[in-house]
Amino acid sequence: MTTRRTAACACGELKVDLVGEPAAVFTCHCQQCQRRSGSAFGLSAYFERGVSAVNGRTTSFRRPTESGRTIEFHFCPLCGSTVLWYAEAFPEHVGIAAGSFADPKFIPPTFAGWTAYKHDWVEFPPGFPQALAGEDPRT
Repeated sequence: MTTRRTAACACGELKVDLVGEPAAVFTCHCQQCQRRSGSAFGLSAYFERGVSAVNGRTTSFRRPTESGRTIEFHFCPLCGSTVLWYAEAFPEHVGIAAGSFADPKFIPPTFAGWTAYKHDWVEFPPGFPQALAGEDPRT
């Protein structure tokens, strides 16, 4: 059975329909993800671009990342929720704000990036893969 998911903004005007499992789920602790999410970290799920369909209008914001690449965020022009993004670091994938699924059983993250900016109170299980900067600690 193929898994189907829908990510949505707070008001429901912007949705992304996805098929299959994410290629990666991770937390990012960089200060820009903290600002974007309004939380201590961003929780990202990356899916192959070909399995997604964006429904609704978006407004976008493109910025450089600390690694020297770019990332383009797409958010709802009505409620402002960031739902998806395209990162130069992952050109074949679409990033989805995992909280946009509003699913308490969503796949947990498998690694944490940019932990040099991690809040002191955030803790990971023993042996959880972490990277102080943007490299993938699983490789």
